[in-house]
Amino acid sequence: MKTIILIDSCGDLPFSYINKNKLMVVNFSFIIKGKTYEDDFGYTISHKDFYNIMRAGVMPTTTQVNVYQYEQVFRNILDKGDNIIYICFSSALSGSFMSADSARTNLLEEYPKASIEVIDSRCASLGEGLLCHYVLELAKGGASSNEIIKWVEGNRSKINHFFTVSDLNHLKRGGRISGTAAAIGTILNINPMLTVDKEGKLKVVDKIRGRKRSLKALSEIFSERVEEPEGQLIAISHGDCEEDARYVEELIRKHHNVGEVVINNMGPVIGTHTGPDAVALFFVGKERN
Repeated sequence: MKTIILIDSCGDLPFSYINKNKLMVVNFSFIIKGKTYEDDFGYTISHKDFYNIMRAGVMPTTTQVNVYQYEQVFRNILDKGDNIIYICFSSALSGSFMSADSARTNLLEEYPKASIEVIDSRCASLGEGLLCHYVLELAKGGASSNEIIKWVEGNRSKINHFFTVSDLNHLKRGGRISGTAAAIGTILNINPMLTVDKEGKLKVVDKIRGRKRSLKALSEIFSERVEEPEGQLIAISHGDCEEDARYVEELIRKHHNVGEVVINNMGPVIGTHTGPDAVALFFVGKERN
């Protein structure tokens, strides 16, 4: 009997990382012009094509994973006699955590000896992916399920998330800012800085005028909040603007001796709500407020 670590596609981990670590993924879905697609790492619709669709004015929507879908995924693992630790997209941003937890309750009646742990990451995009990376490292080191859960509960709020976006209309659609604020911000070339707080909620923390300034602000926030940056794995996700993501990496490396920097596209589920040209930075640092 072994423990299977599960994550969902909202973790935005590179497909190469998924394959290398044989990580199982719950695929979320998104809808374009009435047609539903799985968030499958750009296989069906490439990330570039997805963001170009948005740039052309088409607004996708997303759907949460339902209880039945989670039961199917979990049952396939339980039928092999294995246990489950599922690192789930923030419950404050999606109802999928509640669906997964309901599936867990249902299946424990059917598999009373099984261990099914559904963990609210309170993270998003590569913040969730970074948390999963540390969980995998613990599991490879022989940590038990209880030890992993205890570690996540004590450390998930240290995974810092900071985003900047260039198109305010997507935040307006998601109810993050008002229509008036979006209109004025667009005229003034405002690039909001957002974070995911300790409860896993998205909130605006600053309004920066100009794209270049907003990217520099990400590196400045890193310097203010990072803890023990030497050798730390840093993650950056982006909405089809890799050059900007590389620029943020360059600024960080200029001042800090960090280790590997993982850069990857935001998948369609996250990208639907942040829009093209968003850049997000994730690292271990001071506890989120």
